Amino acid sequence: MLRVDADGVALEVQPGGPLALAGPSGAGKTTVLRTIAGLARPGAGRVDCDGETWLDTARGIDVPPERRGCGFVFQDHALFPHLSAWRNVAYAADRDRALELLERFGIAHRADARPHELSGGERQRVALARAMAARPRVLLLDEPFGALDPRTRAHAARELASFLGELDIPAVVVTHDFAEAALLAGDVAILEAGRIVQRDTPSRMAAAPASSFVADFTGAVVLTGTAFPGELTRVELDGGGRLTSVDPADGPVAVSVHPWEIALEPAEPEGSALNRLNAEVVAVTTIGNRTRVGLAAPQPMAAEITTQSAERLGLRVGTRVFAVWKAAATRLSSI
Repeated sequence: MLRVDADGVALEVQPGGPLALAGPSGAGKTTVLRTIAGLARPGAGRVDCDGETWLDTARGIDVPPERRGCGFVFQDHALFPHLSAWRNVAYAADRDRALELLERFGIAHRADARPHELSGGERQRVALARAMAARPRVLLLDEPFGALDPRTRAHAARELASFLGELDIPAVVVTHDFAEAALLAGDVAILEAGRIVQRDTPSRMAAAPASSFVADFTGAVVLTGTAFPGELTRVELDGGGRLTSVDPADGPVAVSVHPWEIALEPAEPEGSALNRLNAEVVAVTTIGNRTRVGLAAPQPMAAEITTQSAERLGLRVGTRVFAVWKAAATRLSSI
C-alpha cells in the first residue's frame, strides 16, 4: 500500500486499484506525483510504501528517488532520442527483460525503431515498458495522453485502462480530464488548489458532486441561486427563474445538472418535469448521434440531446426553446 500525507493532501492507494488524481492545471496534481517519487520535497509530510518510510520531514527522512522504486511515465514520455525502443527500455533492465516487455505491450516488432520513427501511441507503450522494466513498487503516470493526438488518445486510453486493471502494485494517474479519469480508474480523487475535495467512484461523483467545483469539473451545468426549504426545495436563480430540487438546502447554493439530463421543448411543456427555463439557442454542435446545444437562459447553460431530436426541433442559433429537467436530477451544494 502507498500512503501519502503531504502539504494537506492525504491519500492511500492499494495494489490492483489504480487511483486517478484529477483536476485543472495548477491544482497540484504533478506535485503529488513528484513528492511520491522523491523529485519534490514538501514543506511538511510523509510518504510510506509497503511499510517503508520514504519521506518523513519531521524525522528528517528523505529516501532518494533512485532508491524508492517508482516507475514514472512523463507526459512527453522522455525517451532517449538516440536509442532504439528496446535500448530505451533496457536502460532500466537487461535486453531480455526489455524485449519481454515490448512483447507484452504489443510493440516488439518495433524494437529497433528510434522514438522519432514511432507513432505517439507506440512511444507511450515504450515509455510504459521502460517504467515497468525495473519491477517498480509504485507506478506513476503524469498526463499520459498529453502528447497524443485525439484519434490516438481514445485507443491508448483503452489499452492503458486494461493494463492498469492487471497491475499488482499501487498506481496513480494524473489527468486534467474527468472522462479520462473515469475510464482509467474506478477510484477518482479531485484536487482543487492543492487539496482533495472529493474522492469516490466516477459514477457516484458525477451523481453527487460535493461542491460546485466538482460538478463543473465532471461536466455538469452549474447555476447559482438562493434555496428556500420545504417539502421540495425551491431555488430562485440569480438573474431570474425558479427551480425545484429534492435535495435539502437553505441559502446560497450552486445548482448542478448534467447536460444529458436536460430535454428541450419548443413550447411550454406539460410533462412531469418541475424545472423549466425559457432559453435561446446560441450554439449547436453535432458529434455523431449527439448534439450539444448552448443556451442563453437566466444563466449560460448547455443541453446534450440526440441529433434526431435536434433535427426534429429545427434547432439553430436564435431558436427559442424551453430547457426542461426533473427535480430529482437537480443537485444542490452550499456556497
